[in-house]
Amino acid sequence: MRRLTNTLVPVALAACAFVACGVVLLLVGAIVFRGFPALNWRFFTEQIRLVGAEGGIFYNLVGTAILITTALLVAAPIALGVALVHSVYLRREVTRRRLMLALYVLNGVPSILFGILGLIVFVKFFGWGKSWLAGGILLGLMILPTVIISVAERIASLPARYIEAAAGLGLTQSQIIWSVIVPQSFHGLVTGALLGLARAAGETAPIMFTATIFAGANLPYAIKESPVLSLPYHIFILAQDSFDPSVGTKLWGSALVLLMLVGLFSAIALPMRLRIHQEAHHG
Repeated sequence: MRRLTNTLVPVALAACAFVACGVVLLLVGAIVFRGFPALNWRFFTEQIRLVGAEGGIFYNLVGTAILITTALLVAAPIALGVALVHSVYLRREVTRRRLMLALYVLNGVPSILFGILGLIVFVKFFGWGKSWLAGGILLGLMILPTVIISVAERIASLPARYIEAAAGLGLTQSQIIWSVIVPQSFHGLVTGALLGLARAAGETAPIMFTATIFAGANLPYAIKESPVLSLPYHIFILAQDSFDPSVGTKLWGSALVLLMLVGLFSAIALPMRLRIHQEAHHG
């Protein structure tokens, strides 16, 4: 029985992995096959026309870039600060574990709840209406756990001799943080930010009530009542009219561009993530 179990379990795991990879490849292949014909210079440089049946996604790309850039500017300093508190200032292991548990719980919060929070706080209470800043803040809060955990793992992987050598030179704790820990944790910050942005770029729920519209917006000019166009919401709306062949082509083309954007972020982050794990293992 033990030999049978040792044989069947790896086979079952391999079969599950094969099926999962097959489904992913099938989905990616379908998006590429249907979306590639829509890709051309005009598709990237023109604005939407005729309710998505004509034109391109220029301002959708610009709006998405504005949202994820704002999210990065919101998340990066907070993530670095929380990671330093976790790794440097918290002495008790129990407190560290509780903080990490809270981050994992926050990371599992459905994105629609961030959208509802933004609707209540930014749209209604602050009176911003739909605003690019509200969407960027919400996306930044949503990716915060990913960035914090990545930076904290990078700090934990630092060889102890670095800090001991700095302390031996007479540096204070704050000087050690700014001259040793922060520069060495930069890769963790970049990796976490890229992974978080890969998630944020494809999110619709946090921004559909707070930051984005389907058409009629160009560049934001203020904070209040200043929405932007975005790729995820564009795809969401076009999917409701996908029976129109002309709209369907634009839909698949937009989905392919979004897939390429998310894949780019993930492809850049993966080698850096593996490097951090290797350094932690060797350290």
